[in-house]
Amino acid sequence: MVSSQRHSYHSVDPSPWPIPGPLGALATTVGGVMYMHSFTGGATLLSSGLILIPYTMFVRWRDVIRESTLEGHHTEVVQLGLRYGSIPSIVSEVMFLFALLRASSHSPSAPAVEIGGIRPPKGIGVPNPWEIPFLNTPILPPSGAAVTWAHHAIPAGKEQQAVYASVATVSLALVSTGFQGMEYYQAPLTIPDGIYGSTFSSATGFHGFHVITGTIHSIICGIRQYLGHLTKEHHVGSEAAAWYRHFVDVVRSSPSVPIYWWGGL
Repeated sequence: MVSSQRHSYHSVDPSPWPIPGPLGALATTVGGVMYMHSFTGGATLLSSGLILIPYTMFVRWRDVIRESTLEGHHTEVVQLGLRYGSIPSIVSEVMFLFALLRASSHSPSAPAVEIGGIRPPKGIGVPNPWEIPFLNTPILPPSGAAVTWAHHAIPAGKEQQAVYASVATVSLALVSTGFQGMEYYQAPLTIPDGIYGSTFSSATGFHGFHVITGTIHSIICGIRQYLGHLTKEHHVGSEAAAWYRHFVDVVRSSPSVPIYWWGGL
């Protein structure tokens, strides 16, 4: 316990979860390649990896929550370290998505002769930016405002408002994900449709993946808030969820618009 320690740091107990986690990632990667090339056992290996990774994440986070709420190991110094760890993670995701933006802007800047010297290539349809993309873009900023509401309600001791704000955040994020699913269903192009189809699908697809990740994060924080895990002194998870949601909003407000417009020019 913290009371028996002479320092504010958390000496983590031995954990078995660093072993099954990488094994699950390896099984997912190898199994995915085997499945896409129709090798025997590929589907089984891929399924095993996809089951093992979420299980490892669940039990590891369960242990972290127990260390924080029940054992009291998350002192102010430990919480500061968790905040510092969240910032490079979000920055790396920003760099990744801006790399996809650079890839999507390369061809329209100087279309290669291999794609006919035009962008998009001849015969490739493009989504209309004034339809679902235009409708979907204003949805995420209100969800960012809602998660900010939850973020400020917790230190103020307004637990019920924090739960309501989390519900609003998740609801708006689910609506946005539903619109993106409709967009993909109606889109006149897919990943195999040349350089435009691959970059468009990669950029918008990874953005949708980040929206789903942030939604799961907000759901977990809402449940923990309802159960009383998040307090004025301990709410790092809520802060990380708010930062991540704002990152998703910034990405949606900046790279997505040029991606659609360059496709239509």
